[in-house]
Amino acid sequence: MLSSSLLAWLRCFEAAARHHSFTRAAGELCVTQGAVSQQVKHLEQWLGCPLFVRTPGALVPTPEGERLRVVLRDAFEPIEDVLGQLRRRGEAGPLSLSCSPSFAMRWLTPRLGSFFRDHPDIGLRVQGEFQTLDRGRMLREGIDAAVRFDPGAYRDVRARRFLDEWLLPVASPAFVAAHPELRAPADLRGELLLHDASPWDGAGEFDEWGAWLEQAGVTVAGLEQGQRFNLSQLAIGAALAGQGIAMGRTALVLEDLQAGRLVDLFGLHVASEAAYYFVCAQAQSPQAAAIEAWLLAEGAAFLAERDRWRKGGGKARTPATRQRGPRGKRQ
Repeated sequence: MLSSSLLAWLRCFEAAARHHSFTRAAGELCVTQGAVSQQVKHLEQWLGCPLFVRTPGALVPTPEGERLRVVLRDAFEPIEDVLGQLRRRGEAGPLSLSCSPSFAMRWLTPRLGSFFRDHPDIGLRVQGEFQTLDRGRMLREGIDAAVRFDPGAYRDVRARRFLDEWLLPVASPAFVAAHPELRAPADLRGELLLHDASPWDGAGEFDEWGAWLEQAGVTVAGLEQGQRFNLSQLAIGAALAGQGIAMGRTALVLEDLQAGRLVDLFGLHVASEAAYYFVCAQAQSPQAAAIEAWLLAEGAAFLAERDRWRKGGGKARTPATRQRGPRGKRQ
């Protein structure tokens, strides 16, 4: 029964059911949307029953489709695991670590020296990207492990949070000195703000600033007037250059705050809904396990340093006479 044609139909159906979309399934399988739709139609005709309810917004599996989806998931996952293990066993190259770009540049890379000193036998290839991961993509593309900054809604991979995050507006000392009117969150203006428009895959352009402003209890009109970037690193770079106020994440800006290159503008720190996760397929290699253990240790050391900084009130802000707003207490 399992002819090559039937296997192709099943693979297209499984991808479409997982993504709830012919288009996204086609992107994963590197074929056209029409080809996936046609393959699923062949499967439905062969079975004699519909597998999807085709709504305008998404594909919804019928009871028969859901039953088949679960069986295929349980069948394909162990096959993919074994194939991935065999493929890695035949490759002597470095371990591939996919990492959120800004985190890779500002937090991970400066610390990698300690990892290589402790593990000289492990090669590591770091690739900057923030696209959503699933088990199939990791196995197909040979991604051994990953670090992601997001809310952590993972289903078919192993994800472990190793570092939480706090949000705080930051600017250069020169910018602060040039804008003495910025004494409280209510003084912010949309054109002064710098945005990471893609803090994680699926996030909105103004989600981070919106979350912080909500906790500050103020509304800023014209958020869209500020500069927008596709990486937090770029927004922070613009803040360092005196171009505006970026929404900082402590993992990315703590060193600059301690060195006085950036200023913690109001002293109001808001917990982010996103955090840093170490992600891998269920079958973890010893090399990936070593990276995970190292990240957990480095994350714990950073948390201790960050907590000391926050409890100590951080660096003196510039100018020293700046006042906080009524809700500007350090949290």
